[in-house]
Amino acid sequence: MNVYDWLSNLPIHDPASECRVMEVSFSQGSRKDFYRNTTTQIFEKGEIVSVEGVSGFDVGEVSLTGELVRIQMKKKSVDEFHPDMKKVLRRASDRDLDLLKQNKAREKEAVIRSRAISRQLKLDMKVSQVEIQADGRKATFYYIADDRVDFRELIKIFASEFRVKVEMRQIGARQEAGKVGGIGSCGRELCCSTWLTDFKSVNTTAARYQNLSINQSKLSGQCGRLKCCLNYELDTYLDALQQFPENADTLQVAKGTALLIKKDIFKNLMWYVLPDSSKQYPLLIERVKQIKKLNQQNIVPDDLGAVEATGKPKEELVNVDLTGQFSLKTLDNADRKKREMRKGSNQPRRENRDNRQGPAPKPRDNKQPPSRDNKQPPSGDNKPTQQRNNKPPPKGDNPQLPTPPRENKPPPPIKKQ
Repeated sequence: MNVYDWLSNLPIHDPASECRVMEVSFSQGSRKDFYRNTTTQIFEKGEIVSVEGVSGFDVGEVSLTGELVRIQMKKKSVDEFHPDMKKVLRRASDRDLDLLKQNKAREKEAVIRSRAISRQLKLDMKVSQVEIQADGRKATFYYIADDRVDFRELIKIFASEFRVKVEMRQIGARQEAGKVGGIGSCGRELCCSTWLTDFKSVNTTAARYQNLSINQSKLSGQCGRLKCCLNYELDTYLDALQQFPENADTLQVAKGTALLIKKDIFKNLMWYVLPDSSKQYPLLIERVKQIKKLNQQNIVPDDLGAVEATGKPKEELVNVDLTGQFSLKTLDNADRKKREMRKGSNQPRRENRDNRQGPAPKPRDNKQPPSRDNKQPPSGDNKPTQQRNNKPPPKGDNPQLPTPPRENKPPPPIKKQ
């Protein structure tokens, strides 16, 4: 029962025409009322304010302000300029909040005691909730009763017992469920305790139109009445049912009289059963109209022309050999690609770790072994070879050795100092 103020951020060009009425909620939104703001203060949604009550004051929360209040007042047929409309007094002080807390703590005991008193007087009623005003001068007793209840003596006992001004207010089972609250079979909070304020009558015909089984335990809510959500989709079902033919409960075919057992509204199918058989045959709407037209002309078709449950005509199944279309190599290649992608994604992290630790130490021995293709002869002395110095060998030492190509020369060694 909350309203989103989608006009709160829009600027108001004419402050004189601004709505000076606010909507204030009590008892966590179970009761709401309109109050006129005659003060110069500006109240925002969610603030706790003190308002006029019955021979005293009450404390509530501002639930709606601005132009949307006029829409709510028009919806509930409340005059904005009514002279008897109660006023907002001030922002709630610490003393007001302390009184509210003390009197709210008395409500549970008042409910138990009031039920015991009504049982002693043998009244056919049930007290569901007691709401005490913030200053403790008035108490509202919400009760449920099937018939009229003579509670004149009950009011006298309540007034002497609780020392307050008593007001009796009768509510329905749906309103009681909204005050108590709970979780529905859908898994969400009850509609009557969150946003639903207008309770419309729900009949079993709504369940019949939606092809629901008439099961009282499944169709009833926590209030013991039929669920309000049965009316949510009723208009959609009624629009869809207009396409179905009327007076099509029986069809005449060669095998006998087919009887209609159910309708699938969203698939546009009508299910029939033949005599001496328990098999169900789904028919399209066009086929039912065609058979009905033939029966009016005293023509009996050979068969019903049933289709699949999906609404498509039956098709012959063809066996297809799919062996050999898939191989394990394709799966192995896909796994290999995934592993390579994972390695590539993890590589920069390792490089960052290495950079944090600093450059790796250089090896002491930087000599590289000679390749097999370019073997060098051993020299008699311990001097470095001429190949490392990039100079040709002298003519007198080994004139027969050919000069190795420069392309396959190993890099020169790093001299140590």
